[in-house]
Amino acid sequence: MTGTGLPLDGVRVVEMTHMVMGPTCGMILAQLGAEVIKVEPPAGDKTRSLGGMGISFFPLFNRGKRSIVLDLAKAEDRATMDRLLASADVFLENFRDGQLDKQGLAPTELRRKHPHLIVAGHKGFLSGPYEHRPALDEVVQMMSGLAAMTGTRDKPQRVGSSANDIMGGMFGVISILAALYQKRAGNKEGADIRIGLFENCLFLVAQHMVEYEMTGRKPRSMPEREHAWPIYDIFDTAGGDRIFIGVVTEGHWESFCREFGLQEFSDDPTLRNTTDRILARGRIIPRVAEVIKGWNVADLSARLDVLNICFSPINRPEDLLADPHVLRPGGLVNNFNADGAPFRVPALPVEWNGGNIGEGLKVPVLGADTESVRAELDKQTSTDNAA
Repeated sequence: MTGTGLPLDGVRVVEMTHMVMGPTCGMILAQLGAEVIKVEPPAGDKTRSLGGMGISFFPLFNRGKRSIVLDLAKAEDRATMDRLLASADVFLENFRDGQLDKQGLAPTELRRKHPHLIVAGHKGFLSGPYEHRPALDEVVQMMSGLAAMTGTRDKPQRVGSSANDIMGGMFGVISILAALYQKRAGNKEGADIRIGLFENCLFLVAQHMVEYEMTGRKPRSMPEREHAWPIYDIFDTAGGDRIFIGVVTEGHWESFCREFGLQEFSDDPTLRNTTDRILARGRIIPRVAEVIKGWNVADLSARLDVLNICFSPINRPEDLLADPHVLRPGGLVNNFNADGAPFRVPALPVEWNGGNIGEGLKVPVLGADTESVRAELDKQTSTDNAA
């Protein structure tokens, strides 16, 4: 399937993944123009039937793909898989090491049969003492210290989305694009890529690790951190809503104090620089909170916007479906679930030649493309034999 006009048009990806990390990789590649063929067992990817907070996983991370059903316990379907991989540029999987060996998909076997193939395995850990362990987003957040930095010493807290799984899929995309570029430069060999969920999270906390390396001081968690600016806080407003305000430059400080009647601070000779103001937060913040309490969020946001000061109301995810920036043309794209029901989803966070990507994507019905893919493979085999 070609002719999309997108950068990965003509690239074929075979995907055997589930849950979030691997499917995210395939979803992004699909939106960039690759043909992504999702191989599912006869009962389907178990992620299809998740409920609760997992109800969005399958439609969100499998948009724009084709679905074929193969029973790899059967010789005929293993042969189909072999032909499919021969026709592909990339193979995505996120099974634990050794699980695919019995199906003829061990790394050594793949490299022997398909030396051209870029194989990207999304795993819990990179090679090392923990490589045999299963992992979850929560597991790696606790192990890496991210949960400790997000919460407090007494109450570590995971971040409020599948952040590591999604970012792991993105690192998969980055690695695959590098391997495709290498092949474009003339290298006909494939690549064996391993993406680690734990190491992905380690990358996120590197700033705190390096801080300790440089200073010898244990980094404080975000709720307990030392402030780098005098005003960098969440405040209550009139009506019970809350807002974050960050005053981070000299110009912001002067304009904020002037606009909100806080010349007592801007004229104070003991508050001439940022360090002075940070040390005086004990008297600055209560006074600022008193002033902010007299504003409603809408008027306050408009004023801060004019002043070019960093701010944000404390939103919930559902609030974004009414946000004017999110609702701008291309901010949300219209996609369709496997049952045909429409849903809106944020576009990929990039603009390509001034436009957005991902409008009209469909979540595949289980096995909807099995026969058409088999027919394509048969046609290719006939063409190769005739040649």
